[in-house]
Amino acid sequence: MVDLHCLPPSVEPRVSDHMPHIIDMITQILDNGFAYRVDGDVYFSVDKFPEYGQLSGRKLEDNRAGERVAVDSRKKNPADFALWKSAKEGEPFWESPWGPGRPGWHIECSAMSAAYLGHSFDIHGGGMDLVFPHHENEIAQSCAACNNSHISYWIHNGFVTIDSEKMSKSLGNFFTIRQVMELYHPLALRLFLIGTHYRSPINYSVVQLESASERIFYIYQTLHDCEKALSLLDAAALKDSIPPDTVTSINKFHNDFLASMSDDLHTTVVLAALSDPLKTINDLLHTGKGKKQAMRLESLAALEKTIRNVLTVLGLMSTGYSEVLLQLREKALKRANLTEDQVLQRIEDRTVARKNKEYEKSDAIRKDLAAVGIALMDSPVGTTWRPALPLALQEQAVATS
Repeated sequence: MVDLHCLPPSVEPRVSDHMPHIIDMITQILDNGFAYRVDGDVYFSVDKFPEYGQLSGRKLEDNRAGERVAVDSRKKNPADFALWKSAKEGEPFWESPWGPGRPGWHIECSAMSAAYLGHSFDIHGGGMDLVFPHHENEIAQSCAACNNSHISYWIHNGFVTIDSEKMSKSLGNFFTIRQVMELYHPLALRLFLIGTHYRSPINYSVVQLESASERIFYIYQTLHDCEKALSLLDAAALKDSIPPDTVTSINKFHNDFLASMSDDLHTTVVLAALSDPLKTINDLLHTGKGKKQAMRLESLAALEKTIRNVLTVLGLMSTGYSEVLLQLREKALKRANLTEDQVLQRIEDRTVARKNKEYEKSDAIRKDLAAVGIALMDSPVGTTWRPALPLALQEQAVATS
């Protein structure tokens, strides 16, 4: 999670450390008339809570009883759910006013969130599969314990699928983050994940990861080139103002960023909006027209700062551009099953072939490297290489688009 630039939670509570909070909340729900006791168990009475179903939109009569267990005939309504379950032989248990037992599946979340955040707080998250019954039951029991209980925003993320089937341990069709990061940079994985809106399902595929990896390389190479150009000039020599066209470009990007992120975190729109300022930087760096533009370096400095700030918010900013580029190249070599020396030797072989006018051989070398995701870049000062989408995957991406 650190490698993926995920901020750590402020608190990571354990249920076993909060049994008094859980027992107090169940007691309050009982005292308020929303629950009943049966043989050492305590059940929430959904009939006593008319708003039940407000989050999922499900009607009480449509709910299937016993999402995870068989229907208990002792329930007043088949949809009633356990707040406390009496102890069974071999299971952990705690003492309570209703006898030894353990908490139900839902009550622990309500009790612990209330202990740290209060009964009303801004954001509650989880997977789409938790909308019902888990979060629906959380709302019911929290409101039953405290009628001022309120969540401002419910954030439910879509599933990760593989070949359009939900990725899960039970199906055995899953990859761990560590397995993916053996071949791909963490920033490429993060870009892949935020490249789809969080509420939508996201289909895991190699072509998507390769594309994300190539995109991260492009972003960091652009910013690295910009930083290199700016390093040749004393920062004090830069003027305070920037050209009107650059101001317009930066303001548009900034406004698009704020509007998209304020609209239910539409990261996909922000990532697409990055294209224009990145292209502007490359034009200023590499085209004849761009190199002649007035206050060129001032524009580069302003654009680089703006993009860096947005990447920081998105969790895509690392310590140094050159460091990430080196790591991306190392991952690409590992995927290609090549070493840096082997690639450089192939570049040398191609250079010799071109000098000898053996163009079929030089083209074959370029194509062989492109097939495994190594693209050759020719310039007046020589040939370099960069990671790229392997040829077969390029064709696949074109076919699907």
